[in-house]
Amino acid sequence: MTTFASGTDTLTRDALTVLQPGFTGTTAPDWLLRRLGEGLASVGLFGRNIASPEQLAVLTAQLRAERDDVLVAIDEEGGDVTRLEVRTGSSFPGNHALGAVDDVELTREVAFELGRRLADCGVNLNWAPSADVNSNPANPVIGVRSFGADTALTARHTAAYVTGLQSAGVAACTKHFPGHGDTAVDSHHALPRIDVDADVLAERELVPFRAAIAAGTRAVMSAHILVPALDPEHPATLSRRILTGLLRGELGYDGLIVTDGMEMQAIAATYGIERGSVLAVAAGADAICVGGGLADDETVRRLRDALVAAVRSGELPEERLADAARRVRELARWTATADVRTQEVRSDVGLVAARRALTVTGADSYTPPVEAPYVAAFTPVANIAVGDETPWGVAAELAGLLPGTRTGSFTGADAGPAALAAAGERRIVAVVRDEHRHPWMATALDALLAARPDTVVVEMGVPQSAPRGALHIATHGAARVCGRAAAEVVAGR
Repeated sequence: MTTFASGTDTLTRDALTVLQPGFTGTTAPDWLLRRLGEGLASVGLFGRNIASPEQLAVLTAQLRAERDDVLVAIDEEGGDVTRLEVRTGSSFPGNHALGAVDDVELTREVAFELGRRLADCGVNLNWAPSADVNSNPANPVIGVRSFGADTALTARHTAAYVTGLQSAGVAACTKHFPGHGDTAVDSHHALPRIDVDADVLAERELVPFRAAIAAGTRAVMSAHILVPALDPEHPATLSRRILTGLLRGELGYDGLIVTDGMEMQAIAATYGIERGSVLAVAAGADAICVGGGLADDETVRRLRDALVAAVRSGELPEERLADAARRVRELARWTATADVRTQEVRSDVGLVAARRALTVTGADSYTPPVEAPYVAAFTPVANIAVGDETPWGVAAELAGLLPGTRTGSFTGADAGPAALAAAGERRIVAVVRDEHRHPWMATALDALLAARPDTVVVEMGVPQSAPRGALHIATHGAARVCGRAAAEVVAGR
């Protein structure tokens, strides 16, 4: 590929403006600051960039010293997907817990408080909320990131979340358009396909996005999914029919369209990130998110040059690239002038919401452990969106209430017998995550309950399996506050 000089001509600046890259480290590298001076307008943050709120505020100030209107984006859904509290677990339950409570004012309060904390750290664009209707229980990547399987519930809570987040001055980015809920494949690994007709899509998948648009969402993120009823050839991120025809035309959306991470295998393994980025902008995307796994100057240069070359060859209309860059700058202006509301929200609203989200079965006959129990965590492989660096479970919180609590992590065919052996005579608290999706996990619970019927079961995923155990607690998510709320019930507090 031809390499173009990093000058400041309009075409080169526009190509940089539409990129939304990540980087490594907790301070901004020199290459990133230089690109901001050349036209780069957005930066994406991940857990690797964050050590504390104080450090994050210093980092965003460093970025703004180079470009005062930079969009600083983050993947902070709360719940299982947290970057702000990546090493401790989130202070806010995720969407599924909020949907279980089904109090739209509570959802708005949680989103506002989360947005306020982001804004205090200098973040002004959040890749949230997920508006996906989790209609497929086998979905490996959405699950508790969704408000639920009910379309109307998902729509009203998506709108409340957008309103709450944006009233704190942080732009919402509603995802994953046109809906990632009815998939059994994770687009981080391959290209999912949704085979339902257009009427089902209109009545199910699209309803929460219509609600988000009506609520004024400033950004929408596309999904790397193939939806043949809408476009039999191109995944949504690369589909003009879906991004321009459906989202812009039929749904009347006029804000920023952001792609999901272009390094995800659904795009990278099928089109490559350079080709994929050109096709995405041509289809109607305005910002190219890249950086979850590719976070360096070389990636930025390659994508910039691919866009410039596509314009010069006539493959990508220059007006389309200019329009995309204009929308990025418009969102940056909104974040600088957003009408931030002053409102009183409880600082512990996340814990309050997590407690309300619990579904407890067997409480009437339950006797809390007198001595410190053994927590057996049956641990599935974490999906990439959640990551494996964020702690989850109830052991740490339960140890604070019942000092001496011990714990172990188990997986695979012998998980049940291994947990029984490790627990000894202690009362067992079994913690699972999506039991219905993992046959080995169900088998492990069978073994525990056959030998120790007084076992407590805490389900921290989607509670699709029937409740069982001496006490069954469904938390509807694995955020730290969900663990705290469950531990309180286990300890009889």
